[in-house]
Amino acid sequence: MTKFIPVPRSERDYTVELKGENTQDDRIHLLQVREIHAINAALAAGRPLLVRGEPGVGKSQLARAAAKALGRTFVKHVIDSHTESRDLMWTFDAVKRLAEAQLAGALRDDRAQAREDLAVNRFLSPGPLWWSLNWKTAEAQAMSVGAESPAQPDGGDWMNGTVLLLDEIDKAETEVPNGLLEVLGAREFTPLAYSEPVRADGDAPLVIITTNEERVLPDAFLRRCLVLHLALPEEQEKLITFLVARGRAHFPQANTALLREAAEMLYADRESAIKEQVRPFPGQAEYLDLLRAVLGLSEKYRDQKKMLSTIREYTLRKQSEILATF
Repeated sequence: MTKFIPVPRSERDYTVELKGENTQDDRIHLLQVREIHAINAALAAGRPLLVRGEPGVGKSQLARAAAKALGRTFVKHVIDSHTESRDLMWTFDAVKRLAEAQLAGALRDDRAQAREDLAVNRFLSPGPLWWSLNWKTAEAQAMSVGAESPAQPDGGDWMNGTVLLLDEIDKAETEVPNGLLEVLGAREFTPLAYSEPVRADGDAPLVIITTNEERVLPDAFLRRCLVLHLALPEEQEKLITFLVARGRAHFPQANTALLREAAEMLYADRESAIKEQVRPFPGQAEYLDLLRAVLGLSEKYRDQKKMLSTIREYTLRKQSEILATF
C-alpha cells in the first residue's frame, strides 16, 4: 500500500531534517502544505511531478525532503545538454571495453575467455531510471561492474520505494522527456545485451522533475505530468515572514532581529534586481548563505549585525547592475 506524507492539520510547514555531508549543506527543509498535497497527488495518480520556479527556490531539495518523509531511497540525476534518454536507463563504457579488447589481443588471450570478459553487460552501469524501477536488479548489475549504489545519507529503504529527482530537464533535447515518459508509461525497458526487460518492482517511483524554464517543454510531456509552481511571496511582509521562518529553522541560535534584518535586505536587493531584470534574482538560497556567513564569522549579535552589510555585497548583490543602483 502506497504511503503518503501526512498533511499538517494547520497551515504549518512540515519540517524535514536532512543529513548534510558538510557544513554548507542545508540540513532542514520546510515542506509547505501545498507542496505535500502536490507530492501526494503525484503518488496517487502515478504521474511525474514537474516542479517549476526560479533557481534557488528549493526545487531540488524538495525531492530529497519527500524521500526522507516517505522513507524511500533517493536517486538524483542532473541533466545537461549532452544527456540522452538512454543515459537515464543505463550507460555503456565503450572506451573501457575497447581498451580491454586491445589488451586481450596484444596478450593473445584465449578467445573464448576473451569473449566472456568482453561481454557487453560487463561494461553496463545502471542509470537512475533503472535504480528507480527495480533497485534489486540495478544493484546486481552495479556489483558485476564494480559500480556503487546511490548513497543514502538519510537512511532511505528501497523496499519502501524510490524518489527519483531529474534536475533541470529544460537543458535536455526534446527526445529526453519523451523517452522518459515512454519508460514510465511502460514501467519497463530492455538494457543493451539483455534478453529480458527490467520491470518495475513494488511501488511505482515518485519522479520529481525540475525546470528553470530555459527551454519550452513538449506539450505531450506537460500533459502527462502534475505541475507544482514554486515562487517566493511577492508582498514585502509575506516574503520577510517566509524567509525568517526558514532562517529560524536552519539557524535556531540566531537572533530574530538579525533574521529579519537580513530578510529586509534580501527584499530590497531582490526588488532592485527585478526592476532592472538582472537574473538570477537573489532569493532563499542567497538569504541562507548570508546568514551562514555572518553567523560563522562571529558569535556576538552586535558583530553579526555589523557584518550583514559587508557580506550583503557578496551574497545578495552578485551582479554589477544591482550594485550600481545603490
